[in-house]
Amino acid sequence: MHMTQDRIKGPKGNKTYQTRRRSSLYYGSGNFCSMWCYNEWAEVFIDRAVDHFGRLTEPKKLTEQNAWIKNYDWRANEDDSHRYYTRNELTKERRSLTEAQYNDTSYTLNERI
Repeated sequence: MHMTQDRIKGPKGNKTYQTRRRSSLYYGSGNFCSMWCYNEWAEVFIDRAVDHFGRLTEPKKLTEQNAWIKNYDWRANEDDSHRYYTRNELTKERRSLTEAQYNDTSYTLNERI
């Protein structure tokens, strides 16, 4: 915590330092009020977080079977709707998806049909 005058709160004789309130947290997926706060947190905790969730020690390999990603063309249709698809990043093959398939987080095309 930063010890600045605007953070001193409470009645005379019972003053404490308090963190500032933020109505909106825009940084770090909505977890930080500023990049300064994010960087301070990262300096202290980033190694611990990476070790907890798993530090990569081997390179990831992209194969034809696991190279499929979901995407969409923004307002590609005349009715102002999106055109959803999955694309293989290695072969550049593109296959259509329905909106439901696109929104389904468990739906994947990581295998040849």
